[in-house]
Amino acid sequence: MNILFASQAIDGHFNPMTGVAKELQERGHDVRWYTGPVLAGKLRELGIPLFPFKRAIEHRADNLSELYPERAKLKGPRAIGFDGEKIFASNISNFFEDIRELDQAFPFDVLVADSSMFIHRLVVHLMGKRVVAFVAIPNMESDPLVPPLFFGFLPARNAREKVLQAAAGLLSDKVILRPASQSYRRQHAFYGQEVPKRGRLTDEPYRCSDAVIQTGSRSLDFPRRKENPNVHYVGALLPYRLTDTSAMQLEPHMDPQGSAGTGFARTVVVTQGTVDNLDPNKLIIPAIEALKDTDTIVMVATAGRGTAELRERYPQANIQIHDYIDFAAVFDHTDVFVTNGGFGGVQLALSKGVPLVVSGINEGKNDVNARVEYAGAGINLRTDNPSAESIGKAVNSILADPAWKERAQQMGRDFGSDNPAEAAAEVVEAVFSNR
Repeated sequence: MNILFASQAIDGHFNPMTGVAKELQERGHDVRWYTGPVLAGKLRELGIPLFPFKRAIEHRADNLSELYPERAKLKGPRAIGFDGEKIFASNISNFFEDIRELDQAFPFDVLVADSSMFIHRLVVHLMGKRVVAFVAIPNMESDPLVPPLFFGFLPARNAREKVLQAAAGLLSDKVILRPASQSYRRQHAFYGQEVPKRGRLTDEPYRCSDAVIQTGSRSLDFPRRKENPNVHYVGALLPYRLTDTSAMQLEPHMDPQGSAGTGFARTVVVTQGTVDNLDPNKLIIPAIEALKDTDTIVMVATAGRGTAELRERYPQANIQIHDYIDFAAVFDHTDVFVTNGGFGGVQLALSKGVPLVVSGINEGKNDVNARVEYAGAGINLRTDNPSAESIGKAVNSILADPAWKERAQQMGRDFGSDNPAEAAAEVVEAVFSNR
């Protein structure tokens, strides 16, 4: 079977798909990838041929300010609306024309498409292809019981909250997502494709695909009145790890076993993610301030930003600051994970039974963190700029009450499959076999 993967050129979208692609390749399928040329090196290492963007704009975490200088001035709903139109909706026709052209060189049987590309309807209807949507963020399909996106709401518990969330949903549909939705409809109208009036733009990958690979577990989603039978929760999908780099190049002074055998009582891991990490004062520094000079090892991942400066500023014996951390290894010995709410890290921590302290709002982090709070698997500080005091209090609360750990471990069991990439590959194969 010929399988084409397609993704944004953004690590958080690309990386979780790599394990699935390699699993399918190892099963004997011809797997190729359509994405930005910036990922050529990674795909070369994986042994997967690249079809680079031709018409499509390559949006990356490190070039958005250069492409859109005005973006830096936007906050809240205006920022979300801008990203929805410029980064996601504007590229749809370019993606589609690139894919239609490359189909001549590689006539694919199934497309596994990053849900944020929004090309599913065109590929299914105009090319007659089987399409599997890949969702690297929480389930974004609308439902009467699920709060609207972007606000970090928990499910409504009373009439007042229902009214508030209904109003927020209208704001999301009519204001925040309107430019993106209008762009989506215009581009589909050009191809003679009518888009249903009911539902939201973010419903489209769920409506138009033959199946949906949903990262995470059902227990990390909100209750739903209507279950979509095409949605398959497959667990915490990790980036594929080459056998010769399985240790992730751990630094000599970095022990993946954390506090084990060190004389320290506990291990706390801290990250501010790979996108919103320009200013360590948001989360990294207050977390270190909260926990320095304690009986807890604090392992900080900077994603390569300001590591040397932070090491010089915090020479305490219990503070370990690294560019990158092998989370998969470290979480086996971690007591609390402090994060801004990146969905990949949240899933991995919970799959390992690690409770969380979450604090982030941008890039949909508040919706991820609301799910952590609702699941009872961590404490949500509900801010982009938590104080050292609030972080310390939250960490100590989790360490003092074993119920947090027990709940996280229960969720780890809920994640199910020991091999999420294998479960996802079976979804793709089933779509082809049931054509």
